[in-house]
Formats: sequence, structure tokens, C-alpha cells
Amino acid sequence: MSETLSRGALLEGFLANVPIVKTLGMRCDIKGDDMTTVLPFQDKLIGNFTIKALHGGAIGTFLEMTAMAQLFLVSDVERPARTINITVDYLRQGRAEDLYGRARVIKLGRRMASVTAEAWQSERDKPVAALHGHFLLSRTGAADT
Repeated sequence: MSETLSRGALLEGFLANVPIVKTLGMRCDIKGDDMTTVLPFQDKLIGNFTIKALHGGAIGTFLEMTAMAQLFLVSDVERPARTINITVDYLRQGRAEDLYGRARVIKLGRRMASVTAEAWQSERDKPVAALHGHFLLSRTGAADT
């Protein structure tokens, strides 16, 4: 349990130093190995002022950071993983309100991981966007490529 708590503290420290996380204002609520990310609404996140829709880039970046944070939380990597590829499905309009996210590690290998993530607003069963991604892991003693 204390190892999970220390991973959570390491994750919060990492996120505090990532410029895009600071720009977005993203934060994590961590309870054990269960994490929910929050993207508090700000006017600067609006991509279409006519319909008050969140920018797709902000949503995609939020999901990518959510996936990387979950992977860091549940794995034994020393540093956050590097993105190999991601696919984001935009399912609904992101309204001018807070966005929430959760990720799940599908497969955790020695060098690569597969992760899915979803973002929602008022109703979790109606996601705004979904991500599927592959990430390169940096483990202790592994050669960096």
C-alpha cells in the first residue's frame, strides 16, 4: 500500500512539472491505484466559441496525459512512458464544463504497454472521447532507444 502511495506522490510530482499539464490546469484524484483525472473548464479551452465546444486538441492531450499517468501509477517504470501512437475517437461535443477521465492498462509488457482512456462530462456512460494508445516503457537497466 505504501508503494502505491509513493507512486501516487511521484506521479503528482511529475505532473506538476509537465508544461502542458500546467497549461491545461489538469489534476489527478488518486485513491490507491484508482485514478480519475480532471480538466477544469477554462475559456481558453474553447475551440468553437459559436457553440461553446472544447477544443479537440485539449481533449486529446488530456486523454493522452490521463493514459500516461495511469500507466506510470500502476507500473514500475522510472520515468513516464513515451507515446508510440494514439488514436482518439471524438464521440460527442465537449461542452463548456469540467472534463473527467479514466484510463485502463490493457497490456503491460517489458518494453511496451497498451492503454485505453475515456473522457466524460456530466454522465460517465456518455463519453465525450476515447483513446487507444501504445507507449514505450523506460525500465531500470533497460537500454533507452
